[in-house]
Amino acid sequence: MFALVDCNNFYASCERVFNPNLQGKPVAILSNNDGCVISMSDEAKKIGLPFGAPIFKWEEFCKQQNISVLSSNYPLYGDMSERVMKILAQFSPDIEVYSVDESFLELKGFDNINLEAYATKIRSRILQWTGIPVCVGIAPTKALSKVANKIARSNIKQSKGICIIDSEEKRVLALKWTKIGKVWGIGRRLKTRLETKGIITAFDFTQLASSLVLKEFSIVEWRLQKDLQGISKILLEDTTSSKKMIATTRSFERTFSNIHDIKERVSTFATSCAEKLRKQNSSCYMLIVMLRSDRHKKDEAQHSVSKTVVFSNPTNSTLTLSSAAVKAVSTIFKSGIKYKRAGVIVTGIVAEDNYQLDLFSTENPKHKPLMQAIDKLNRTFKADKIKLANQDLKRTWKMRQERLSPKYTTNINDVITVK
Repeated sequence: MFALVDCNNFYASCERVFNPNLQGKPVAILSNNDGCVISMSDEAKKIGLPFGAPIFKWEEFCKQQNISVLSSNYPLYGDMSERVMKILAQFSPDIEVYSVDESFLELKGFDNINLEAYATKIRSRILQWTGIPVCVGIAPTKALSKVANKIARSNIKQSKGICIIDSEEKRVLALKWTKIGKVWGIGRRLKTRLETKGIITAFDFTQLASSLVLKEFSIVEWRLQKDLQGISKILLEDTTSSKKMIATTRSFERTFSNIHDIKERVSTFATSCAEKLRKQNSSCYMLIVMLRSDRHKKDEAQHSVSKTVVFSNPTNSTLTLSSAAVKAVSTIFKSGIKYKRAGVIVTGIVAEDNYQLDLFSTENPKHKPLMQAIDKLNRTFKADKIKLANQDLKRTWKMRQERLSPKYTTNINDVITVK
């Protein structure tokens, strides 16, 4: 059996833990630079505030409906997520942290365990220890546990936040209740393709011939179908393994048309990617730099471009990656364009100590001990004290966060004082 534990309205719930005045009231959380709504409480959903709503268009609506609008407080959410995941690890050694607010647990050897009581214990412990409400879906496969979780979430008062699919009758009823577009792994395009074949519910999808699914779709959809039929084909993933691609992309707090500002940002993003590579003991063969103008401003000239750099030797040196990224900006930057977003992606990732050597070209051997020294200093002082000269040395680059709540758990100055 698999259990999917999902935090309810996670960002809003984190804010409510430390600000009880938000309990029972509509709450909305904004994206980077206070752009659009990315999370909200059930109360805000009932009022009619849509996901993805640009706040500058919905500001008056939020005021009229008394919706508390907050900036994303990622340090708080990350810390609360870690606390929840540590608690979940107490209930099963086989855990896959699927996202910041949900995890799969594989329940091996639970044949004689009351699963409803176990799920209740999970919910109550997380709520008591963190203040975060969760729902639990339990089923024979990962895909079915996702379905079970959605059912539990759809009517918490009746389900008490728990749904267990442990019989064929329950599986069929759950799949008939689930629209095909709500199935885990079914995106917009795939939904449209399936609907043209008369597939309206998840149950309809399971009734397709497996040979047809393999022929007209792919092995991924075949595995999903088998999982929904109760035959486990989607296994837990090892989230501790090294990533195959690392990206750092950000929207700017305002648009930039000066190439020096953009080079500084891209250098900082490349530095972040290099640090992540070293943290997982990896190097990369390829770097991609992206620039984007503000697509929302239709009256301004638009430009969307990327540049790929291939290295003869894999590297995780901040010096090498930053230099390559800055040179790439020089080749793709277009004068007169107001850029709103940039990003750096490193891929072609290999183990730091396991790659093909080259007799004729090698990286400067001084880079490795230098990077080790920089990483040690930055870890010691818990901040990016050591930077490259082409980065902004005087100040930390910050997003626009005009509605930011305190960092209750990650900044000693913001810890709540009990009087």
